[in-house]
Amino acid sequence: MITITTTEALAAFCERAGRAPYVTVDTEFLRERTYYSKLCLVQMALPGEAEEDAVLVDPLAGGISLDPLYALMANEGVVKVFHAARQDIEIFWIDGKVIPTPLFDTQVAAMVAGFGEQVGYETLVRKIAKGSVDKSSRFTDWSHRPLSDAQKSYALADVTHLRQIYEYLSAELDRSGRLPWVEEELGILTDPATYMVDPENAWKRIKTRTSSGRFLAIVKELARFREAHAQERNVPRNRVIKDDALLELASIKPRSVKDFNRSRLMLREARKGDVAEGLLAAVQAGLDMPAEVQPKPDRSRDKLQVNPALADLLRVLLKARSEQLGVAQKLIATAAELDEISAGVYDGPIFKGWRYEAFGADAQRLCRGELALRANKNAVEVFEI
Repeated sequence: MITITTTEALAAFCERAGRAPYVTVDTEFLRERTYYSKLCLVQMALPGEAEEDAVLVDPLAGGISLDPLYALMANEGVVKVFHAARQDIEIFWIDGKVIPTPLFDTQVAAMVAGFGEQVGYETLVRKIAKGSVDKSSRFTDWSHRPLSDAQKSYALADVTHLRQIYEYLSAELDRSGRLPWVEEELGILTDPATYMVDPENAWKRIKTRTSSGRFLAIVKELARFREAHAQERNVPRNRVIKDDALLELASIKPRSVKDFNRSRLMLREARKGDVAEGLLAAVQAGLDMPAEVQPKPDRSRDKLQVNPALADLLRVLLKARSEQLGVAQKLIATAAELDEISAGVYDGPIFKGWRYEAFGADAQRLCRGELALRANKNAVEVFEI
């Protein structure tokens, strides 16, 4: 097993990789104690079976620069193959300001190729590569050095089997003509905006049933402070203050540190120092926010006149089309999107790109009474009226 610990060795491998049709990539990282992922290991493999075709890169080795790796990720002549790429890409974007392109995600490809929803890497290894993955090192501390042979073997398996999986899925997509479907899905993964969290919008991820503008204004300011503080100090947002404690503060509306005594959920560290000052300032900013700029919850779905019977028919149609196409149902449409269609809303993702071809057009025709469904033994048939 080859472990690269110098910039020169990394540059040499990346130069060779730059002449290959593809490179499989995976990373190991830690995020339990930080806001941003700490990159601990990079695994890469090229087509071939030689030992030098698969390597581990140690980003924690003293003096190593990952610039050659980032240059390879930006090389548009080499396909970068990942499985469930989102977290890996986030690391490359945050650390190196590069999005791997062109990109191939075997999890997305497998969903399009009929392997089910959110299929795991181990499943693809078993079904396509006819191999197995040793899971014993899955929850190991990847920042600890030296790495054991078991850790190295586990890490390399994440990219060596991936070669055969990629070649198989790529051929299947070429055969079915669905490669553009996968490329369309990867648009979100290759958009830098996917990995940028704006503190101004952090409040939107906090679940609350309250519709009070004043309450939401305080939640917004508290969430903005928490996100900015976590990013600046590189600590998990929940180490600053957890969601339930944040909502409790929005309800209590503390004006002084003494008022924190009314909270049951705040961590001890949040009751003092710059965190306490920031929380109090955020509460005050929320209280001072003019009514006309206070955030408002999205109640658009509350006004939808969902037709339950039609929604059920759309679910049956989706199941029929999913089975016919061999594509995971959730990749085509969600239950919420089906409800919207039954309420007469036709402007969602289902009515764009490959989803419209696969399901959206028929969904509209069903709603207009132009299609019907009938049972035929163990299958559902779709026919024109």
